Amino acid sequence: MALGIRQMLALGGSLIFAIPLGIYAVEQLVRGEALLGGAALVVAGLMVALPQYLTTPDDLPGKAADRALDRVVAEPNDESATDEE
Repeated sequence: MALGIRQMLALGGSLIFAIPLGIYAVEQLVRGEALLGGAALVVAGLMVALPQYLTTPDDLPGKAADRALDRVVAEPNDESATDEE
């Protein structure tokens, strides 16, 4: 999955908060606090994963434009390039 500039900035913002929480989670797991460490690790993972897969109202116009563009513009086939030669 190729990320655009906006998605990369959003991922970086998520990582700024998720990495310290992940480190805290690992420290708690090493100390033997499995419940607290596991819960913190799950939250850190969700902080990174959910923004990549959830659709927000800001994403809807871009997705609609992508679908419309896919319907209007056909991708060139390899067969059509060989027929012209």
